[in-house]
Amino acid sequence: MQKESNEIELLGNLNKSFEDEFYKYAKSLEFKKGSSAFHSDDLLKNFYIVVSGKIKTYQINFENDKEQTIFIYRRGDMFDVITLLDNQVHDVLYEVLEDCTVLELPLERVQYWLENDPTFSKKFFPYLAAQMRHTEELSTDLALYNTQDRLINLLVDNLNQEKHFKYQLLQNLSNSEIAKLLGTVRHVIERALKQLKADNIIETSRKNITIKSFQKLLDKTSQLLLK
Repeated sequence: MQKESNEIELLGNLNKSFEDEFYKYAKSLEFKKGSSAFHSDDLLKNFYIVVSGKIKTYQINFENDKEQTIFIYRRGDMFDVITLLDNQVHDVLYEVLEDCTVLELPLERVQYWLENDPTFSKKFFPYLAAQMRHTEELSTDLALYNTQDRLINLLVDNLNQEKHFKYQLLQNLSNSEIAKLLGTVRHVIERALKQLKADNIIETSRKNITIKSFQKLLDKTSQLLLK
């Protein structure tokens, strides 16, 4: 395939021969907002890297329609790393949040690179560690903190470049999707945002939250610093 706009940061500092081989196997796919995009069988055969747009992975309780977003994948993100490592079906759902382009690669070829190309491994395993840390933080937040605290924490992490899966995540994200990130429903998030606005900490516009006083926001996270 042609590289051009599909060049991604993952290939930075990798040798030219690997880059050529990578694009030999990569296939560019496009998906429209609102589509489900992937099924479990697809992920048993192929590995995906986001070039542009947003795709979320989530679980849903079909008895009460409660939904929990696990990741929102953006440019440079890879999935499904769990299936890549254990060759088992990963019981999650996918939804395209913004029109997106992804690179599709044969799963077996990516597994081969992981086992035989040390430079690729050095790129992959820190990313895997970031995913694991994010999942741990998600479970901790849901178990230990109320919705207001989880929202404040997310707003802080949204400005922290070290938080790979949360940095600038809220840009163009609806209140409904923010609620699904935090394991709650839209009206609860809207009430929490209203309180932060009343405290003169944030201001909101359509799908945008602006921090007016980062220090005030940090002051409200004092009870979370033991995380």
